[in-house]
Amino acid sequence: MTDWTSVCHIDEIPMLGSRVIAREGRIPIAVFRTADDTVFALLDQCPHKGGALSQGIVCEKTVTCPLHQWHISLDEGTAIAPDQGSTPTFPIKVEDCMVYIDLSVSDHG
Repeated sequence: MTDWTSVCHIDEIPMLGSRVIAREGRIPIAVFRTADDTVFALLDQCPHKGGALSQGIVCEKTVTCPLHQWHISLDEGTAIAPDQGSTPTFPIKVEDCMVYIDLSVSDHG
């Protein structure tokens, strides 16, 4: 079953930036917006050393972790070679400029 939850208006996510969705007692979710208004949602934790991906730089469909410059694919959550690892992704959609995340999925990878 899908659990779509409204999290914000698309304009509340900076272009080529992110917005953090806090979750009580859990690692936050980072919602990213690309230059073409595509949105992605990842656990806000780099698979390398746990850096906050929401503080990274978005370029096309990747985010660069601010701690050690790992590049993470926004659509799959995987590290770009030569780095290895992944962070969980969350289904996300935009309808009438509102951003929704499916919170029914596990955030344990």
